[in-house]
Amino acid sequence: MSTKFTLPPLPYAYDALGPYMSAETLEFHHDKHHQAYVTNGEKLLEGSGLEILPLEDIVKESYGKNAGLFNNAGQHYNHIHFWNWMKPNGGGKNLPAKLQAAVDSDLGGFDKLRADFIAAGTTQFGSGWAWISLKNGKLEITKTPNGESPLVHGGKPILGVDVWEHSYYIDYRNARPKYLEAWFDSLVNWEHVELLFEEAKA
Repeated sequence: MSTKFTLPPLPYAYDALGPYMSAETLEFHHDKHHQAYVTNGEKLLEGSGLEILPLEDIVKESYGKNAGLFNNAGQHYNHIHFWNWMKPNGGGKNLPAKLQAAVDSDLGGFDKLRADFIAAGTTQFGSGWAWISLKNGKLEITKTPNGESPLVHGGKPILGVDVWEHSYYIDYRNARPKYLEAWFDSLVNWEHVELLFEEAKA
């Protein structure tokens, strides 16, 4: 198996994100759903002509051309970061200074960022993601269906939340806004967001 399609271990224990995300949710989401994207993506990569590319480029090159590979590679890319976008005792309003400055200038400040991000996740019809990404040198908030991400729309994701039902249904049933509020306020790993922000600017 190539390293491009390898399931990364969670960076914390299964029960570390409680009470906002349960061990049961993480076991199903990581061990079953993400594993399926890895397994299927590996099979679909064979013979695609994209085998030598890094994962980000596989996602970009398969978009609109190879739906099966794109769906699995896109979700694999999204989830590699999703686990790192969360941490125990995350959230809070204390953003790293450079990131805070960009949030203030591009997104109207923290409170507006929070409201707009949660609204994007709430209004994404069906499965998908809500994002903060850097595009043309500015931060923007968007939403995408299924396994799409800002990568295929000229942006570089720095924060994304999974709004597929498997991400929240065990813990929140159909209350997606409640999940998004808890996720944003209590789980976001702003240090990882900052790291991706610095990489995206480079």
